[in-house]
Amino acid sequence: HRQCFNVACNIQMTQPTKQFKLDKPIWTETDFDSMNWHDNPIHAMTFGNNFELLLDIDYVFEWVLKGKKYIFWISPCTLVFENVYDLTFDIGPTTPGLTIDFVTKENPQRPKNSEYIKRDTEYDWTIEMQEGIISFKSAGFKQYVRQPPKLLRTQKLTLEERGGLSFATTTV
Repeated sequence: HRQCFNVACNIQMTQPTKQFKLDKPIWTETDFDSMNWHDNPIHAMTFGNNFELLLDIDYVFEWVLKGKKYIFWISPCTLVFENVYDLTFDIGPTTPGLTIDFVTKENPQRPKNSEYIKRDTEYDWTIEMQEGIISFKSAGFKQYVRQPPKLLRTQKLTLEERGGLSFATTTV
């Protein structure tokens, strides 16, 4: 399943509104088909307890066509992949930073430690970026929305707008 979020691939476009209605504060792999990480910057990454990969990202909830230009509903989010292993980074020269192009999940299989993690399925995940690829096996993810979405002319929040770097799993 390849995700794409541009003019050629089912982009969500609406007219500007004063408030964005957030469907929920925590998203999971069950929401994968309705999510899209295209042009989402990665501000930081770390490894957590219990084989977690945590990404501090700006998530673009919606692209809004205003005249001939786009504006964006964006929130800082913590994306936590769970029970991660076989992790590979293939990242080339960057211009500073990392930006997600798309995320795929393939090859559903039973985890080797399914009894321990209480999950029946894991996938091969690939995060394709303009700067390279991160690939791994994982049972799934949780994405925590840390602030209400803001309507901006750019696809990236400043460090001040997002409250600095964070891997917090608190939500709005």
